[in-house]
Amino acid sequence: MESDKIKKVIEAAKLYYQLDYSQSEIAEMLGVSRPTVSRLLQQAKSEGIVNIEIHDPTKDIEQLRKKLKEKFQLEQVIIAFTPTYDEVIVKKYIGQAAADYIMNLAKDGDTIGASWGSTMYQVALHLQSKSLKNSLVVQLNGGVSDADISISPSEIVHLFGKAFGVVPYFMYLPAIVDQTLVKQAMMTDRHIRRVMDMGKNANIAVFTAGAPTPDSVLINSNYLRPDELEIVMTRAVGDICSRYYDQDGEICLPGLNERTVGIELAELRHKEHAILVAGGASKVNAIYGALKGRYGNTLVTDQITAKALLDKSKR
Repeated sequence: MESDKIKKVIEAAKLYYQLDYSQSEIAEMLGVSRPTVSRLLQQAKSEGIVNIEIHDPTKDIEQLRKKLKEKFQLEQVIIAFTPTYDEVIVKKYIGQAAADYIMNLAKDGDTIGASWGSTMYQVALHLQSKSLKNSLVVQLNGGVSDADISISPSEIVHLFGKAFGVVPYFMYLPAIVDQTLVKQAMMTDRHIRRVMDMGKNANIAVFTAGAPTPDSVLINSNYLRPDELEIVMTRAVGDICSRYYDQDGEICLPGLNERTVGIELAELRHKEHAILVAGGASKVNAIYGALKGRYGNTLVTDQITAKALLDKSKR
């Protein structure tokens, strides 16, 4: 190829592929016709000056899904493709993916238990309408009195109930009480016991994993004593339904766990569908610990978190 022609081919290719000029704009800039620009670009590809590689993210996601299922012995993995790793965006995308999955999964006769949190709020917001018969929705754990409405347990359970056209059952109790005796006394109330049993017997549980970060609603609720807070911040990797666990999925504060109101983590292992919905950089350790503890048989996350979980499992 002549030197001048090579230069023109390269110039046209750079303008088109690197600087995003249109073929008409390039023709005007080079003083040639638009068909000539098209031929120059075609020549750039045929001569190997330009190589076009198509990266199919759905192919990667399918591979990630299979690897996660095998590594953590999961029954189902749903991976949402997120355009950025911003945690607000991640929650929105995985919330949508989880909502779609739950809508297809839920059937007449199901009891659906739901936890709370900003990720769960996104799940609830994205649920479509699907009327169920002989079904109910129940809150899995107590809440915090000063929680923002976006993470209000009652609001989340209400949205679940509205989507499925069923009666929602709320747990108007604190997530953690001061004394074990207080919890034991509450459990003697037949109405509270009934809601607790509904959560225990639910065949579908939908929950997220929280991280023990300074902005955690649960940590900022002042339920934890100073010595407990120190242990949580140093040993815990996450919480599910307000119960803190370590990197191996083991409860890291048995005394605190005894004062926690709601479903026991061990009970999640026996659910027909235990759906963990979580993603984002701050949640990797929390998700990993939850999977090690086998608290979920279904994981809904994003592609970047999925890769991070597999990388962590290799270390």
